[in-house]
Amino acid sequence: MNHDRLNPSPDDAITDAAAHWCMRVHADDCTKVEREAFARWLAADKRHAHEYQVMLEIWQTADLLPRNATVIDFNPPARQVARPRNWRPTACAAAIALLVLPLAGWVGWEQGWLPNHYQHFEAGNQAQTVQLSDGSSVQLNLNSELTYLNYKDRRQVTLKRGEAFFKVQHDSAHPFIVRAGHGQTRVTGTQFNVWKYQDQVKVTLVEGSVLVSSDGNSGGYRLGPGMQASYRTGDFEPHLAESDDYNNSLAWRSGKLVLDNLSLDQALPVINRYLAAPLLLADASTGRIRISGVYNTNEVARLVDNLPKVLPVYLTRSKDGSTVLNRISPPPDKG
Repeated sequence: MNHDRLNPSPDDAITDAAAHWCMRVHADDCTKVEREAFARWLAADKRHAHEYQVMLEIWQTADLLPRNATVIDFNPPARQVARPRNWRPTACAAAIALLVLPLAGWVGWEQGWLPNHYQHFEAGNQAQTVQLSDGSSVQLNLNSELTYLNYKDRRQVTLKRGEAFFKVQHDSAHPFIVRAGHGQTRVTGTQFNVWKYQDQVKVTLVEGSVLVSSDGNSGGYRLGPGMQASYRTGDFEPHLAESDDYNNSLAWRSGKLVLDNLSLDQALPVINRYLAAPLLLADASTGRIRISGVYNTNEVARLVDNLPKVLPVYLTRSKDGSTVLNRISPPPDKG
């Protein structure tokens, strides 16, 4: 789905309504009657839900607006609200007003607050390669999702889930930033891979250089080709390493999952990326068992069923229905 938010379309009335509802349902004073009216509007036409979802995506970028930004009140409310509102709905109102009104939209673009182009991509059970509006290409792994926003002073991707390989069009005046988990990767033009599972992120550089930062550390660390950086929630600094599994990390591009003598606690996040429900470890002892092999990314569920045939483990179910790996205890030493 490609969406250019500053170009007028025949569905401007729907866009305006979606903007209105995005503001109202996130406002502190939104009433039950309004929410019921919103539900009826949403159900009236499938285009309504589509346009509202686009507006919601844009609203989420309001985090980038300055907290002290001046808000132009294009449509003053008919009544005063007794309690003060927090900055998010105000930023939402400003952002949507800027999107709907061409002149104000131009102001938002010039200030670097709003994008002039929005794209959203999802890959389900098949990998796909997509083109971004700046000329960059992205190969998406299975079950992956990202959005792209083009601002005046930067290009911004948010990897919501999964894995992506980027070939970034060089533009030194417009850095390319990939936000994943609690960190980001900043480049101007290069090739690199970003893997995300829950709050874990790993960046592998193939060509050029990238600057990786985590959890608010604005300085970041620069990677060279063949290096990896990994981080998760709470890591002030990313963990850097020369990549011993450089080719293994990119094997998914050929539809392969390579596990090269990994402990199960290292392998499970990689395996779980391809499963509808995560596989769990019974204890730390089970997590120390090591696994190797090359598997088809479309058949990882079959790998789970076969683990008891190749490892000293057995499968059980937890109370919530999750599959659990349990270590088979070795027989006691008779000596």
